[in-house]
Amino acid sequence: MSADLRDLYSRWGRLATNVSKGKEESEEASKYRNYFDFSERLDRIPSHRLLAILRASYEEIVGVRVDVNSDHAIERISKHVYQGKRKPSLAVRELLDAAVEDSYKRLLHPSIENESLSAAKDKADIDSIRVFGENLRQLLLAPPVGEKRTLAIDPGFRTGCKVVCLDAQGALLHNDTIYPHPPNNEKIASMKKISYLVEAYKVEVIAIGNGTAGRETEAFIKKIALPQGVRVYSVSEDGASVYSASQIAREEFPDYDVTVRGAVSIGRRLMDPLAELVKIDPKSIGVGQYQHDVNQTLLKERLDTVVESCVNNVGVNLNTASKHLLRYVSGIGPVLAGNIIEYRDENGAFSGRKELLKVRRLGEKAFEQCAGFMRIPNADNPLDNSAVHPERYKLVEQMASDLGVSLTDLISNEQLASSIDISKYISEEVGEHTLNDIKKELAKPGRDPRSIIKVFEFSPEIRSIEDVKVGMILPCIVTNITNFGAFVDIGIKQNGLIHVSQISDKRVSDPSQVLKLHQQLHAKVVNVDLERQRIGLSLRGI
Repeated sequence: MSADLRDLYSRWGRLATNVSKGKEESEEASKYRNYFDFSERLDRIPSHRLLAILRASYEEIVGVRVDVNSDHAIERISKHVYQGKRKPSLAVRELLDAAVEDSYKRLLHPSIENESLSAAKDKADIDSIRVFGENLRQLLLAPPVGEKRTLAIDPGFRTGCKVVCLDAQGALLHNDTIYPHPPNNEKIASMKKISYLVEAYKVEVIAIGNGTAGRETEAFIKKIALPQGVRVYSVSEDGASVYSASQIAREEFPDYDVTVRGAVSIGRRLMDPLAELVKIDPKSIGVGQYQHDVNQTLLKERLDTVVESCVNNVGVNLNTASKHLLRYVSGIGPVLAGNIIEYRDENGAFSGRKELLKVRRLGEKAFEQCAGFMRIPNADNPLDNSAVHPERYKLVEQMASDLGVSLTDLISNEQLASSIDISKYISEEVGEHTLNDIKKELAKPGRDPRSIIKVFEFSPEIRSIEDVKVGMILPCIVTNITNFGAFVDIGIKQNGLIHVSQISDKRVSDPSQVLKLHQQLHAKVVNVDLERQRIGLSLRGI
């Protein structure tokens, strides 16, 4: 009987809502206005919509229920009650029917309703976590500017703009504050200071946080006559304040306040987003949907897996990597990461991968797991700066010998690498797939799978939502992807939304299959809602 009822709820149940009394006009309820009187098949409702409704219910904005045809439900129960029994008398039948109706309304419906909602929530959690994981992967694998001397600015109006200068490895060299904006308006003094710092520290790139006063600061910096080749980048500030107040930041910069730490984070995430973002709780970097509402255990497992995958995919510089980056390398973890840093501090830079075996508690098994993901630029053995595992070094040396060249000559020589006949080296220990990977790595050792960063500029005409008009085609950059579309930054406080129906002229079921985080686009404005501070954009027909 219960299975029959569950089937009815799973196939025909409708999630229905009604606004709570007295909440109709409340400010906190405005964002849930679409769900004040709502109904949709429970088995068809998208995960983002279900999670939004459940959040509204948790905040007591709406009441939630699962509706089914009660006559059909009672009929199914009755079939089980009367099945195989002689037809009872009218009086007995009336008593049984009353008992069936009472048991359904008072006991069975509330129980199966909760069960149905819980099952739908579990499904929505998995879907939302999948989206979050993919977004995080794209964010961590965002293109880096690389090891360049960087001037980073955390913009502000009244409190000024915090400026830091970093060396090519991200070490803090200098910090200062400028006041180019109201109420101080010290533009000339600020220009002179920036020009001096750029010259004194031979700055190659400038990173500007995209939060409050970000656009104004970027415009101010671009008015300065910077040396040729110095590029200016707008950098997402999401999570920078979380990092600057964290224990990790206090350990890195015990003698500096949160404003300096935040500016350093902005600069470092331009240089290497992966290395910097691993220090921040993924839920604080603005790429999920309802991440605080889903199963937190499943979410953590998924995000940890994504971070570890990204770190191992890119590899880490053993002589510059932080403890927080090293902990995600396969086979390392927090304890060994700390031991590696301790050894490096005491003995200086690693000269080769084999030296890892001298690290306290790092044994053969851990070395086997982690060595292929470690990189040592300018190592004695050039293979130590590649993805080739030490256990395959002799094999590569044999390849070089068979070609009649030195190991140094083979590495980075695409023509020589492509001439390797892998069929000669296939064995029980080494298969064709592994040999093809080695061949690709020899052609481009230590290659970074991430793309090349591009300078991006917003429309100079847009300073606030009031400047946005229907019909405009605006440059934008994708900042978050959900099941229902993509949010994009158009250079103002409010992000625009490209609904899934507006992503392409063709039908799109999964926005992440078409769009990627940090993708640069041009989108057409199709709707501006000043009251709700919402901007609708479209890629169709562009």
